[in-house]
Amino acid sequence: MPDDLAGHIEETPLSGALSERYLAYALSTIMSRSLPDVRDGLKPVHRRLIYAMHQLRLDPTSGFKKCARVVGDVMGKFHPHGDASIYEAMVRLAQDFSVRYPLIEGQGNFGNIDGDNPAAMRYTEARLTAIAQALLEGIDQDAVDFRATYDGEEQEPLVLPGNFPNLLANGAAGIAVGMATSIPPHNAGELCAAAVLLIRKPEATTAELLQFMPGPDFPTGGELVEDRASLLQSYETGRGGFRLRARWSVEQGKHGTWSIVVTEIPYQVQKSRLIEQIAQLLEDKKLPLLADIRDESAEKVRLVLEPKARTVEPAMLMESLFRTSALETRFPLNMNVLDASRTPRVMPLREVLRAWLDHRQEVLVRRSGHRLAAIERRLEILDGYLAVFLNLDEVIRIIREEDEPKPALMKRFELTDLQAEAILNMRLRSLRRLEEIELRKEHKSLTKEAKDLRTLLGSEKQRWEKIVSELEKTRASFGSGPLGDRRTAIGTAPAMVTIDESALVEREAITVILSNKGWIRAVKGQVANDADLRFKEGDSLRLTLACDTTDRLCLLATNGRAYTLKASEIPRGRGDGQPIRLMAEFGNEDEVVALFAWAEGARYLLASTPGRGFIVGADDLLSERRAGKQVMAVKPGEELTLAVLVGDGDHIAVVGENRKMLVFPLAEVPEMARGTGVQLQRYKDGGIADARIFRLADGLSWKSGERVRTETNLKDWLGSRAQTGRQPPVGFPKNGRFGA
Repeated sequence: MPDDLAGHIEETPLSGALSERYLAYALSTIMSRSLPDVRDGLKPVHRRLIYAMHQLRLDPTSGFKKCARVVGDVMGKFHPHGDASIYEAMVRLAQDFSVRYPLIEGQGNFGNIDGDNPAAMRYTEARLTAIAQALLEGIDQDAVDFRATYDGEEQEPLVLPGNFPNLLANGAAGIAVGMATSIPPHNAGELCAAAVLLIRKPEATTAELLQFMPGPDFPTGGELVEDRASLLQSYETGRGGFRLRARWSVEQGKHGTWSIVVTEIPYQVQKSRLIEQIAQLLEDKKLPLLADIRDESAEKVRLVLEPKARTVEPAMLMESLFRTSALETRFPLNMNVLDASRTPRVMPLREVLRAWLDHRQEVLVRRSGHRLAAIERRLEILDGYLAVFLNLDEVIRIIREEDEPKPALMKRFELTDLQAEAILNMRLRSLRRLEEIELRKEHKSLTKEAKDLRTLLGSEKQRWEKIVSELEKTRASFGSGPLGDRRTAIGTAPAMVTIDESALVEREAITVILSNKGWIRAVKGQVANDADLRFKEGDSLRLTLACDTTDRLCLLATNGRAYTLKASEIPRGRGDGQPIRLMAEFGNEDEVVALFAWAEGARYLLASTPGRGFIVGADDLLSERRAGKQVMAVKPGEELTLAVLVGDGDHIAVVGENRKMLVFPLAEVPEMARGTGVQLQRYKDGGIADARIFRLADGLSWKSGERVRTETNLKDWLGSRAQTGRQPPVGFPKNGRFGA
């Protein structure tokens, strides 16, 4: 450091310094670590691994070398990071359950689909596969640019020639700074077919491309259950997702028994963790249709699912597992890649294929130019050889007698420097007559090849035809057979399978207890109202409700909203339970009006404090949201006050706070899904006190003390809806309520 800079301090704002350093880190992560290149589909660590193995001559026909040797070369020459991360990337490229088309052939323990770790790098060996060789094809023929390595001692390729659609075939995943990428694997044969279509028809739409490439093809198989419209949108935008399910079948047993056998599980799901997850769900009694799960896997996946009963529907059992376990997953699509200018951006399918094809044309042009230059150099040498073959004695004389034979040869035979140098380096055995014939054959062959290359370089149409032929070769090599055949079945969006709540929850009789201060809990079995129940100090019983754990409960509050609770989720035990407002979102100023078990087809009369009401069906009271749904619209200062089961009654008796009773036909009350209702009874002061629905032929009953009284002669109170009514019969309770 210069003396004048020693001890020099330059002030700079902290925000500026942090921004500059963080930006440098972010760019390094995005461009040199996390995002793949659209042209070869590789991240730097993968590219360096393949190139280092190429330098070690680990081609598919050679022997294996220790992975530690490869990792050492990569770390020492190209990738200044930890050996563990390099070996982890290397292992993944060799796992046939992680990548659709392995780029590395491993020998030894490279892990398994259960999630077991691979052996240490000193024990395992590796070499390149034929697919990796295709990616490298032309690397020594000036097909791509090179740059200096981190220490400046070596050269590494910026991108591989990529004679294989690796980005889409093997997919990619990575998290950078402020962006991420997630690309599923696809079938190479289908990708080549789609690429050929794009060459033949440059204006081809994404929908046309999907006719050849219908969707992802995962190495672990499974079934893709995504509707075509969603697939099309995902590939057109470069963002979306795919639902992937395990593949299963029903296996019949003895005496009418059966079991489900899962033979393929979703991509990137570890089999051991999947089994642990299902076993935990069984222990938590969240899979009542499933009795047991067994792992009978060997080289292939085989999970056996035993139902609890023969009467269980296989589709319903699997639907419950798809909803609760990793037997169904969603693989995200985010085609965020580095384009040819090293700029990160999200590309749709068509652009990704076009970028790869453009790269292939650039590689073809560079390789052809490199080959043409080599041919022209060789032709120049051959021209020199042929020029002196008729004067070999003179050539020998000049070499023997001249102090500087090279200039003499160039002057005597009008040779170039390259030709003269080649003649001087010629072996004596090459002077025989047979060599001249071979040279003329070689000259003729190279002349024809040079002509073809010049024609190729001058015609874009011929270049694309050449690329089409290369794609067809790639398709023939890697698009069929055990490696190339499609593994993931393309299904359709599954039809909605309705799962009965009773099938997902173990049926058990319980009693729900609600206190006056809004605490709710459940106890096992039936509990009478006069049972010895304990509450918090100052609290008391509001109501008890006998039901089953499989029931859905409807709660109506004074704000006019209806809430749906699952009986199985109500806290149980010896405690005080929990505030009901944690299960149903209504304010502290609102109170519970009614709580009852939902029953299909049931109808209820809802009434507000000013005496307006209507009938609502049970289905219109259901809500999947904790905030419930507004059923009765109440005005400021009004509240929902009554919810009465309609049953088989045909008349309604309404009592107001003014102790006037009116009886009128139930048919005069409309049935609505929501609203304010109609006036049931008219009041000068006050509002509604109670209402009861009954059969006129059976008479009207009410509870008076410990007795139940019934009045059959109701002609004095019969009228029409919205009338005032008359004083109730003698003996009617003074509180204006019919009682239980």
